[in-house]
Amino acid sequence: MTTVALPTRRQEEWRYSDLEAVASLWPLPAPVRIDVAAGESAHHHLLQDAGEGVAVVHDYAIAIADGGRCDFHVLNIGGRFGRVTLNVTLGKRAHFELNGAIIGGGKQTLEIVTAVTHAQPDGTSGQTIRSVLGQHATGSYLGSINVARGAQRTDAFQSVKAMLLDRTATANAKPELEIYADDVKCAHGATVGELDKQALFYMASRGMDPATAKTLLLKAFVAGVFDDMADEAVKETLEAAAIAKLEALV
Repeated sequence: MTTVALPTRRQEEWRYSDLEAVASLWPLPAPVRIDVAAGESAHHHLLQDAGEGVAVVHDYAIAIADGGRCDFHVLNIGGRFGRVTLNVTLGKRAHFELNGAIIGGGKQTLEIVTAVTHAQPDGTSGQTIRSVLGQHATGSYLGSINVARGAQRTDAFQSVKAMLLDRTATANAKPELEIYADDVKCAHGATVGELDKQALFYMASRGMDPATAKTLLLKAFVAGVFDDMADEAVKETLEAAAIAKLEALV
């Protein structure tokens, strides 16, 4: 029987993880398999809200056949360590859309790790991640777009933005492109910032207390992540969980 070795910080995808928490879960179970048939559409979501001190890892392996589409929404807010990974393979004219938010405080370590492979021509994908981190929390997004040889006319992007509420919090962003085709359109961008002090001053000048002002700005920052959800009830659940977490941070 072969035992898979524990990950180390030498492995890029585990560099920022809480490896002590990972060890308590090792070995990890097989990833959840999602297969989207040719021409079909699928909608999935994950609310990762494990209890305080809990370590969890959610792994997904997603295969989207020719002409299929998969939309995935993630809210990663719970536990001492919460990791979500998505390994996605797209067929011809297939589309994958990921919208995710990481909201952490205390000493939490929260991660979203993706590998999106365009294996056939004319595939499209989008990844939008927003992070809000306070106190001593660490939030990480490590995502790769991999375009295979022959996967011409691929169109893919990654947009990663993080907001730090305290200088002791840490945001890691590593969008990555690996392209082996010459007729593609791929883009990525990552920013890390703080709340707009001028906006906070303006809101205070209109009589708004600091906590309410900060919460409103943060809600606007992450709101777009859930805008396109098809299931209104699920959307409301995720938004309510996000707002509650934001209010706890400010």
